[in-house]
Amino acid sequence: MVSYRNILLAAGLSIVLAGPALAQEDFITVASTTSTEQSGLFDHILPIFEEATGVEVRVIAQGTGQALDTGRRGDADVVFVHAKAAEEEFVAEGYGVERIEVMYNDYVVVGPQSDPAGIGGSSDVVAAFTDIAESESAFASRGDDSGTHKAELALWQAAGIEPSGSWYRETGSGMGPTLNTAAQMPAYALADRGTWISFQNRGDLEVLVEGDDRLFNQYGVILVNPERHEHVKAEEGQAFIDWLVSEEGQEAIGSYQLNGQQLFYPNAK
Repeated sequence: MVSYRNILLAAGLSIVLAGPALAQEDFITVASTTSTEQSGLFDHILPIFEEATGVEVRVIAQGTGQALDTGRRGDADVVFVHAKAAEEEFVAEGYGVERIEVMYNDYVVVGPQSDPAGIGGSSDVVAAFTDIAESESAFASRGDDSGTHKAELALWQAAGIEPSGSWYRETGSGMGPTLNTAAQMPAYALADRGTWISFQNRGDLEVLVEGDDRLFNQYGVILVNPERHEHVKAEEGQAFIDWLVSEEGQEAIGSYQLNGQQLFYPNAK
């Protein structure tokens, strides 16, 4: 895989150096999370990449589980998601070439100002989830096999709780619609900070729990394996990955702000 990656790296760099003149008709499909799309990150970084390379990026915004399945079917050239264990499984199964870390932020637990479970100000997210369940306070879950949903389920598992009942509402939708549901009910919810910062319809929701190390949220990018799906645009896809982890790409990610707040932090490895 190392020699194959070196070939792709050289090819990708040739595309970057060639610029728009040689790549005006090229495009790649990136299956990514709703958080990268709904937070506005792609609106910020993709024009910079496309101007530098001439390679258009067409995004399919889905939950992480769905995005990885899109990659498994060969319906995307690159997946850009945030569920490390699922990403590593995707690569181990031979569907992806290599998982590369790109950026991170964190999750927050939001809820109504009335805070019926009394979790406000806690730095222990598992204890907060326990209090929500024991008080049967309304909780809006994405329920969509997204990276955020996987993180939420891991927290319930750490608390020794299998959530069910009328207090637990699975929306089966993205982060923005789930936050809308939480605001209307009102209810608690786990949200990625990027989408939360960009979310406008908050009602009386506010951040109640943050800062626990278990709320860390890492994003990775993977080229779909062209040996599994020969139509994958490996050179262009690798060029996008190489740009994301380049100095220019990392600067573009880190410079994205809303309301004076940074949404994502670059940490390419």
